[in-house]
Amino acid sequence: MVSIRLDSMLREFAPRLTLASDAGSVHGVISDLEARFPRLRLRLRDEAGQVRKFVRVYVNGEDITHLRGLDTQVGDADHMDILHSIQGG
Repeated sequence: MVSIRLDSMLREFAPRLTLASDAGSVHGVISDLEARFPRLRLRLRDEAGQVRKFVRVYVNGEDITHLRGLDTQVGDADHMDILHSIQGG
């Protein structure tokens, strides 16, 4: 199982900051989280299914935009961090 850590901005939408999933890709993990915790739906991905502009996803400390994006594969020894950045002006 891949270990998933949500930042405190997403804490209100899931029961714990640290979760786990059996999915084999980032896309699968996000789909699994959205199915298990419907309040996360539309917080992580936009209507086109892409990671939202202000959400960053890291696998083993590396931004998925530098890997294979949502197609990045994950496994038992991996960990994901999902962060929601704050924008202001």
